[in-house]
Amino acid sequence: MTTERTTPADAVLLMGPTASGKSALALDLAAQFPVEIVSVDSAQVYRGLDVGTAKPSRAIRESVPHHLVDVCDPADTYSAGRFRRDVLRLVAEIRGRGRVPLLVGGTMLYFRALTRGIAPLPEANAELRARIDARARDLGWPALHAELAARDPEAAARIRPADGQRIQRALEVLELTGRRLSDLQKLAEPAPLSLAAFALLPVGREELYRRIDLRFLGMMEEGFLDEVRSLRKRDDLNKDLPSLRAVGYRQLWAHLAGECDLDAAIADGQRATRNLAKRQLTWLNADKCLHWLRSLEDQELAPIKRAVASAAAGRGGVGLC
Repeated sequence: MTTERTTPADAVLLMGPTASGKSALALDLAAQFPVEIVSVDSAQVYRGLDVGTAKPSRAIRESVPHHLVDVCDPADTYSAGRFRRDVLRLVAEIRGRGRVPLLVGGTMLYFRALTRGIAPLPEANAELRARIDARARDLGWPALHAELAARDPEAAARIRPADGQRIQRALEVLELTGRRLSDLQKLAEPAPLSLAAFALLPVGREELYRRIDLRFLGMMEEGFLDEVRSLRKRDDLNKDLPSLRAVGYRQLWAHLAGECDLDAAIADGQRATRNLAKRQLTWLNADKCLHWLRSLEDQELAPIKRAVASAAAGRGGVGLC
């Protein structure tokens, strides 16, 4: 669905599943328009997670401004709330320079923090999370999911029984606030920004999955295993940190811990990445307020180019919602 804007967008969003070609399209747009790229990737924010996140090279980042890359140590936690605050600041700064913020990535939770708002949730509590993790080791995440279902059935219905990260967060919120996560999430408000939103999927699902599998093998050739091995040498990192729960990293970490052989780790990593793409597509297909880019042909890309050009010129144009 498209509507004619009377004011230009504050920022342009380029969403899509992993391996869909978002980064290449973003660089193409940056070659044509005064664009600065803002990464919307929950793993690229971490320093040292380079190969496995397909992080743009230093040379690319020097030629085209990139933001929210390498802004957090992997021992720390980067949240959707911090992302929202950072983006509001960056959009103002980039627009102040007369340029266009182009938000590019596949972390749908971060995009939703902008387009639908973010709940007033407490900051993470390391001590409480450690206790929840210890219980999960003893009982298993499905048991903690059952506990969550009894205390916050609405949140539990949206979380898979094996999704330890989200179960942990929902239980943490209950303990810290005495309120259900599902209730707090209803208090969210969209960011005060005018956004033009696009989703890229120039290939069918089977071709996308083939790309994902090949890209994972390419990352292995580029030194992905050595990268994870270097991270394991740090005494302040462990597999339960959000940074190391990223797809690919947790599977190779398990291999290096002796839990599986390398072939099994690679297959698990490929499968996890395909499942991530499926979840990303589910999020995107549920959003009726964006424009799909179904190919890389000039005619198909015209709407996003028009939106960027309009934002750069400071005039109204074709946008979304």
